[in-house]
Amino acid sequence: MPSIYTVTLNPALDKTVQVPNFAVDQVNRITWLRQDAGGKGINVSKVIAKLGGESTAIAVLAGQTGKWIADTLGENNIKVQAISVPGETRTNLKIVDTEGGTNTDINEPGPEVTDTMLDQALSDLIAKTSVGDIVVLSGSLPRGAAADTYGRWTRALREAGLKVYLDADGAALSAGLEQKPYFTKPNDHELSAMLGRELADVDAIAAAASEIVAGGIDTVCVSMGGNGAVYATADEVWYAGPVKVQVGSTVGAGDSVVAALAFADAQGLSTEDALRLAMATGAANVMESGTQAAERSVVDSLIEKVQLTRLR
Repeated sequence: MPSIYTVTLNPALDKTVQVPNFAVDQVNRITWLRQDAGGKGINVSKVIAKLGGESTAIAVLAGQTGKWIADTLGENNIKVQAISVPGETRTNLKIVDTEGGTNTDINEPGPEVTDTMLDQALSDLIAKTSVGDIVVLSGSLPRGAAADTYGRWTRALREAGLKVYLDADGAALSAGLEQKPYFTKPNDHELSAMLGRELADVDAIAAAASEIVAGGIDTVCVSMGGNGAVYATADEVWYAGPVKVQVGSTVGAGDSVVAALAFADAQGLSTEDALRLAMATGAANVMESGTQAAERSVVDSLIEKVQLTRLR
C-alpha cells in the first residue's frame, strides 16, 4: 500500500475564539477558545488519521509554537518530520461572531526560509519515499520561498515516481500546475481566475476541469463550497452534490476532501466510493469547531447522503 506524506511549508497554531457581537475599535470579550495544530497539509494528516489511515506530516516548524505543533500531532499518533528553521511558527487567530454570523481571520506572517533549506527538505523527502507513494503539497508558501517552489517540488517528486497532490492558490498553484501534478483541487473561484473566464454553472465547471485534465493532469476536483464538487479524469466526470449539515466551521473543509481522496487512493477505492467518502468527510468536518478533524463514525453516518451524478 502506498505511503502518504503531507507537506506544510507555512503551518500555524490555529487559535479559534468566539466573540459575540465582535466590533472593531472596541474592547471585545472572548467567551470560548480552542487551539489546533494547523496549516493545510497538517489538516490533511489529521483527517487521514481520523479516517483510520497513516501519514507523515512534514512541516516547517520554528520555536516554541513549532514544538507545540509537533508535540500535539505526536500525541495524536501522527508522525512528524520537522524542517527546523529559526524564528517562531505563526499563530493564526480566527474570530467567530456567534451573534453576527461572521468569521474574521487575522494571520501572522510566520518565519522566513531560504531555498537552500527547502531544497534540502525536498532531497530528504525523496530519499525516504518509494515509487507510487502520495505526497500532498498544500497551503501558502512561507516568507523567503521562491514563487515557483511548488513547481520545483512537483517536478522533482514526479520524476521520482511519486503521486503529487497539489492544493494551493494564486502564483503558487500556477507554478505547480505547470509541472503536471497527479491531482489538484482548486475551488470554482480559483479555477475561474486561472482560466480567465466566469464559470457560471456545473456544466461550465466540468468543461473547465476537463480542460485542465487534457493539459496533462490526471485528476481534478473542483470544490464549490456549499454547492458540492466536480471530479474529472480523462475517462470520467462526476458531480457530487453537497451534504447539508449544521456548520461549525468551514476552515479546513477543502483539506478534508483532499485527505479523503488521498486516503481512498492509497486504499484502492473506486471513484464512486472515493467521492462518497470525500464529500461525507468534508461535511463531517464542517460540523466541527476550529480545525479539529471529525470522527470516522460521523463520516460514515453521512456517506449514504452523498448524491453522485455521472456527467461523462
